[in-house]
Amino acid sequence: MVCESRDPSTAGDENREAFLLRDCSKTGFFETLVISDLVPGLCLTNQLQMIELPYLLRLGLRLADGLRHLDDVARRRHRDFILSRQHADGGFCGRDDEDSDLYYTSFAVRGLAVLDQLDSEVCDRIGRYVSSHTGDSLSVIDLLSWLYTALIVQASGGIDVLADAPDNFSDRVASRLECTRIADGGYAKTTDGASGSTYHSFLVGLIYELLDRPLPLPNTLIQFVYDRQREDGGFVEIALMKRSGTNPTSAAVALLTMLDAMDGEIRADVLSFLSQVRSDEGGFQANTRIPFADGLSTFTGLLTAQDLDEFSLLKPTRVVRGELEFPTGGFRGAAWDDKADVEYTFYGLGNLGLLWSVPVVD
Repeated sequence: MVCESRDPSTAGDENREAFLLRDCSKTGFFETLVISDLVPGLCLTNQLQMIELPYLLRLGLRLADGLRHLDDVARRRHRDFILSRQHADGGFCGRDDEDSDLYYTSFAVRGLAVLDQLDSEVCDRIGRYVSSHTGDSLSVIDLLSWLYTALIVQASGGIDVLADAPDNFSDRVASRLECTRIADGGYAKTTDGASGSTYHSFLVGLIYELLDRPLPLPNTLIQFVYDRQREDGGFVEIALMKRSGTNPTSAAVALLTMLDAMDGEIRADVLSFLSQVRSDEGGFQANTRIPFADGLSTFTGLLTAQDLDEFSLLKPTRVVRGELEFPTGGFRGAAWDDKADVEYTFYGLGNLGLLWSVPVVD
């Protein structure tokens, strides 16, 4: 396993973390974001926003823009469902009323943000929960959830969770991430992982973006992703897998795009794969062996198709609103599921946001 600390001199000034502030004079959470980076008070709007912001914030802008078409009644229903999963400690839980969890809290924050329902009171409670954790001992998934939630809480006018972070916070996080780097060039789920994960490599890329740092050894990571492509045109999660999946394919495309390593041949291969996993009802299946669509795969499939400028595949409104959306608020994962949760509610809202952000008639 490769475990290396990056040279801080290659990352720029130690204080270049992208802390986000909200311009409260605007309506709509994602309408205007101010990045306090090398140029404090720099206001990014319109096309400049989309170019300069990290991936997760650009995605939030897209979804929020599409969800402007969501009627107020449905908006309140989904807001109320998400808030019903918040505990007294400020965090959010999954579907079974278990303890608050950073993972679900992150999805709740993302859902409320794209609905433009993330007010300061809610963020104060979330901020207290996030402040009860530190980034020093979290898994990659929880680290991304913690960091993204902390930044969004601050952006909404809540507390600055990172105010007391040490000067070398970014370096320490980067060092920990590199300890999950595997000899195959990718990042594993843990420091003990034996094989790089396409999904976790993408998550690491998102964390580096939020820290305003470049991914180390990018060519090695590009080759790692290339090696995960299979003959069906898609990508797999780990090396031993032979059948591509919708979700690792989406992660691979996003990561290659982030690294400026997409080309026309890969685009054609991926679109061919997506056409194989599109279900009869219009959504996307997790892979070619699963006969039904689910909310997560539909979201990642739609997102990837849009990112590749392919819009003929974008017609899953029936499965999203007819099968996955609960009339009382929230979304479930698939037609056979009997409960909604905040994660799949974000994916359901995300599907609608993607569909309504482009001029496609279902």
